[in-house]
Amino acid sequence: MPMSRTAAIRVISPDVSNRPASIPHGSPAAIAEISTGLLAERAYTSPKYLYDSLGSKLFEAICELPEYYPTRTEASIFERHGAEIAQAVGRGSTLIDLGAGNCAKAASLFPLLHPAQYVPVDISRDFLLEAVSRLQQRFPHIEMTPLGLDFSRSFHLPASVRPERRVFFYPGSSIGNFAPHEAIAFLRRMRANEQGDGGLLIGVDLIKDGAVLDAAYDDAIGVTASFNLNMLRHLNHLIGADFDVTQWQHRAFFNAEESRVEMHLEAREGLTVSWGGYERHFARGERIHTEDSYKYTRRSFIDLLQEAGFAATRTWTDDAEWFAVLHARAIGD
Repeated sequence: MPMSRTAAIRVISPDVSNRPASIPHGSPAAIAEISTGLLAERAYTSPKYLYDSLGSKLFEAICELPEYYPTRTEASIFERHGAEIAQAVGRGSTLIDLGAGNCAKAASLFPLLHPAQYVPVDISRDFLLEAVSRLQQRFPHIEMTPLGLDFSRSFHLPASVRPERRVFFYPGSSIGNFAPHEAIAFLRRMRANEQGDGGLLIGVDLIKDGAVLDAAYDDAIGVTASFNLNMLRHLNHLIGADFDVTQWQHRAFFNAEESRVEMHLEAREGLTVSWGGYERHFARGERIHTEDSYKYTRRSFIDLLQEAGFAATRTWTDDAEWFAVLHARAIGD
């Protein structure tokens, strides 16, 4: 059980800390958000902080692991049903790729979708710009407008993004990082940025055997563990904290009651972390909750889309129905 806030946390003066000072590099908003999570009774962070440049590269490696089925299963759906998906989405769209990463998933669809403009969006700006630079050489005829921003809380597209036929592409079951009520709010923000002639193309991980899910988020060679632990290095950079990565371990498991996989970082021993004017003690076994990945049935996700203002027009799955890709349009369009 976590210690109470009064026992675990105290405000200190930076000049009396006996730990080396570290300069925070995050924005005031990021520092405030991270601090709020670390000071909560049950500490947590947003999963977006998993994705600095190294974190993005580690996630690429995760996608190649035999245990991590979502990437290859979704790819098989696009390969098998690509022509039908292209017919549903249509050619010449403004393709807005949310959480684009290395842009590989969207790029695989370019020969089918022929977008007029490609707008990859990712919180890891430097990693994104490198990916787009390489991609532009392969597809010089497609206008590309990379956006390095955090779209998880608010989202307003700049004037450089064409208003016509905006199609939001959100693959890889990333929608599962949001709790259902957060996912509805997120999708409503997409709906507000869509002009009525576009739509949504989204990947969703479906409920399956818990052992399969556990293995996917805790692989045998420890790449996912490195990905999760790297967040601590990123937090040190952003808020000037003094996390020692060797004092923590990766934990991941399927929570059947909540229908989600949870990832945590667990203290190997009693320890204290300092940053800014704060200090928090973590008892041995106490955790920082770093990520959720909610799983859905086809019906439950279609219902969620409807509540957010979208109607599913087509759904494609693999033969085992482990994963689904849905195309949806705003209700009333």
